[in-house]
Amino acid sequence: MLEVKNFACKYDSKCILKNINLKVNKGDLVGIIGPNGSGKTTFLRAVTRVLKPEEGTIFLEGKNIWKMGIKELAQKIAVVPQNLNSGAMSVQEFVLLGRIPHFKKFQFLETKQDFEIARKCMALTDTLRLKDNILEEISGGERQLTLIARSLAQEPRLLLLDEPTAHLDITHQVLILDLIKRLNRELELTVIIVLHDLNLASEYCRRLVLINEGRIHASGSPEEVLDYRIIEEVYKTVVVIEKNPISSKPYVLIVSEEEKNKEGKNRKGIKM
Repeated sequence: MLEVKNFACKYDSKCILKNINLKVNKGDLVGIIGPNGSGKTTFLRAVTRVLKPEEGTIFLEGKNIWKMGIKELAQKIAVVPQNLNSGAMSVQEFVLLGRIPHFKKFQFLETKQDFEIARKCMALTDTLRLKDNILEEISGGERQLTLIARSLAQEPRLLLLDEPTAHLDITHQVLILDLIKRLNRELELTVIIVLHDLNLASEYCRRLVLINEGRIHASGSPEEVLDYRIIEEVYKTVVVIEKNPISSKPYVLIVSEEEKNKEGKNRKGIKM
């Protein structure tokens, strides 16, 4: 689905991403993790052509994205950003914006089919009940679901999400990520999701890509990437890695300075 070859890009003459090589298969669910400022969001911007490469190439379904038209790219890739700037717009009006890449020449209004697709996407995300509500008046979790509905209305093959669980309580975090996993499984939608929470990434993603200082530091299954030695090296903090007792996925436990300094501790992952 997506192949990144020897990719590098800059912000204001400063190199942000360097020597990025990555393949994402159709139907995969890949989590991008890493410290603040490591280049996670920059990677998503590169895939959507917001940033031009200094070197390297990005291929989508075997085609160089820089040789694709904007409309063609928007029909294949949809992005769920961190923030929603919508103004006084209803949920349905906002979701219908996702149909614009599919408008035919000289088409200025939505067709019956556009409304049907938007309705289906709202039903999938449990926002159909909110279709007449103004976006500014619904909760943060409901706005995030609406963002996902708009992206699905584009009928993409690749869905990119930038911290979709930021600022949400655990109820809505689980709701959002359960939805993403279901869409990935039932629609065979390829997903790349940026997450700060290592435990959410471990629980929901099939593969993890750890970016540090603009480079891919580690890539593989959650079990391979969430090794205490790797996490301590990148995040510069002491951690303990255990298994989730239900899913058996790796679970990262932090260790406070007070606990770390206590004598007699002998926990896996703590360097005494």
